[in-house]
Amino acid sequence: MKRIILSGGGTGGHIYPAVAVAEALKRKWGEEVELLFVGADGKMEMEKIPALGYRIVGVPILGLQRRFTWANFTVPFRVVSSVRKARRVIRDFQADVVVGFGGYASAPVLWAAQRLGVPTVIQEQNSFAGLTNKILAKRARRICVAYESMERFFPADKIVMTGNPLRGRFSADGVDHAQALAHFGFRGERPVVLVVGGSLGTRTLNNMMKRWIASIDGADAPVQVIWQTGKYYEREMREFSSQHPVGGIWQGAFIERMDFAYEAADVVISRSGACTVSELCLVAKPTIFVPSPNVAEDHQTKNAMALVDRDAAQMVADADALEMAMPAAIELAGDAERRAQLSANIASLAIADSAERIVAEIEKILKR
Repeated sequence: MKRIILSGGGTGGHIYPAVAVAEALKRKWGEEVELLFVGADGKMEMEKIPALGYRIVGVPILGLQRRFTWANFTVPFRVVSSVRKARRVIRDFQADVVVGFGGYASAPVLWAAQRLGVPTVIQEQNSFAGLTNKILAKRARRICVAYESMERFFPADKIVMTGNPLRGRFSADGVDHAQALAHFGFRGERPVVLVVGGSLGTRTLNNMMKRWIASIDGADAPVQVIWQTGKYYEREMREFSSQHPVGGIWQGAFIERMDFAYEAADVVISRSGACTVSELCLVAKPTIFVPSPNVAEDHQTKNAMALVDRDAAQMVADADALEMAMPAAIELAGDAERRAQLSANIASLAIADSAERIVAEIEKILKR
C-alpha cells in the first residue's frame, strides 16, 4: 500500500491541482494507494475536499493579514501548533510521500515531513515562486513547475517541467461550434468575447463591462459577450443590466459549460492566475490578460508576462482595464491574422498530461 499526503488550499488554484493529482493517483494505482489531504481549519478545502470523496485533516494555521488585526499576534503560536499536528498526522498515517500545492497548510506539512525524513514534492503553479516554497525547496526531492527559467528560485537539478494539473477536460475538440453559440443564445454573425474573472468575480472586469455597456447606450454592439460576473457581484450586475439592456450579452455568476464558452469565444479577457493560464494554453484561445494587483509578489503580472514575452497573449494593466481592455478585445476580434498567431503561440505552451507527469515523479521517489 502506498500512502501519500496531499496538502494545499485556501483558493481553488491550490485545491484543484491537488485534486487533479489525487485523481491521477487513483487512476494509476486504484486500491493500492491511500490518500490523505491536509488543509487549513476554516478554509474552503475543508468543505470542497470531503464533498469530492476524499479524507482531509485540518491544521490551525493562519496567514498574516495585510491590514492590522489582533489575529496576527496569534500566527506564531498557530504555526508551532500546526507543525506539531502535521508531525502527528504524518506519523499516524505513515506517509511515504508528501506533496505540497501551496496555501496556508502546505508549509507546515512540508516542513514537518522534511524533518521526519519523509520525501516531499513541491508543485509550484506560478512563474514567480513565493518565499515559503523557496525555503522548502532546499530539502524537497522534486519541484514540479509550469514555467521555464525556474532555476532562478529552485535548485536546477530538482526541477521538473510538469505544467499545472487541471481537473476535467478543457480542450474544445469535439464541441460543435453552432451548439456552443446556441447555448448562450448567440448567432454566428458577430465575434464573441469571453470575460471571465473567476467563480467569485472580479470588480475590475465587472466595472469594465459596466462602462462598456453604458458607452454603447442601446446601440448594436460590435461583439457578443459571455460575461461571468462571479457570485459576489451577481445581484449588483443583474440590477445594472436590467437598467441598461443590451442584446448579445450572456450574463451569469458561473459558467457551467466552460467547454462551450471556450468553443464559442473568439477572444478571452481574463485574470492570470496560474491554473487559468494553463487552461487557456490548452484551449489555445487568443487572450488579453488583466492581472490582479491584489496578489502576493504581483505573481499574476509575472504569469501573464511569461506569455506576453513569447507573443502568446496580450496584457492590459488592471489600472487601465476600464478604458482599454474591451477596445483591445474588439480590435483583436476583428483581426483574424493576429488571433491565429496568438492561438498558435499559446497552444505551443500547453501541457495536457500535467497530473500524470507529477504522478510519474512520485512513482520514481517511491521506487527509491
